[in-house]
Amino acid sequence: MAEIVEFASNGNTARGYLAAPAGDSGPGVIVVQEWWGLDSGIKEMADRLAAAGFVALAPDLYHGELAAHDEMDKAGQLMTELPIDRAGRDMSGAIDFLADHDATTGDALGVVGFCMGGMLTFVLASLRPDKIKAAVPFYGFPPMEDGPADLSKIEAVVRGHMAENDDFFPPEQAEALEAYLQGLGKDVTLTVHPGTGHAFMAPHDAMGSHDPELAEKIWPEVTGFLHDQLG
Repeated sequence: MAEIVEFASNGNTARGYLAAPAGDSGPGVIVVQEWWGLDSGIKEMADRLAAAGFVALAPDLYHGELAAHDEMDKAGQLMTELPIDRAGRDMSGAIDFLADHDATTGDALGVVGFCMGGMLTFVLASLRPDKIKAAVPFYGFPPMEDGPADLSKIEAVVRGHMAENDDFFPPEQAEALEAYLQGLGKDVTLTVHPGTGHAFMAPHDAMGSHDPELAEKIWPEVTGFLHDQLG
């Protein structure tokens, strides 16, 4: 089952795409969008998580705005103009909605994010360590210092997947971030996959870098990790 839902967000209302498993219940996972918005690719990822037994909620961080997959300039503008504090409030509201949903089992939640959403995965884990216990960022991460989040507050186990050939989020920076977080005592592994380009998981292949063989290999690892951490 999948539907558009509304939830409270710091005195306002936000919306998102909710996908529930066939068994009607399971652990909750937040899915954080790429720079395109709440598009077909993110909805497909939420559906795939639901098929794996999770209750998945993808909040619409652009509040209805969407860039087509051939509109990279528009996508970049939407991402640049997104207020990080508003995104944080919307994601936090999504957490509260998902945690209280009848279909969600357990107290711990996970988060999976792609591109911009990979960066926001770290932000959400730092904002809501009370709920986020497992995080899977794909080819996206924040700066180690002076970024949009206090990374020292992260309590989740983090298993990230980064691209080797990525001008947006360079692999050497991912490796430095991994070492930095491990130095803080965090359980973090950021795997750089050889030969890959940014957005290698994206089913729409808007950037021509989709690697379906690798994507099919990684996905069971992701869902297995989430089940191990969340139930």
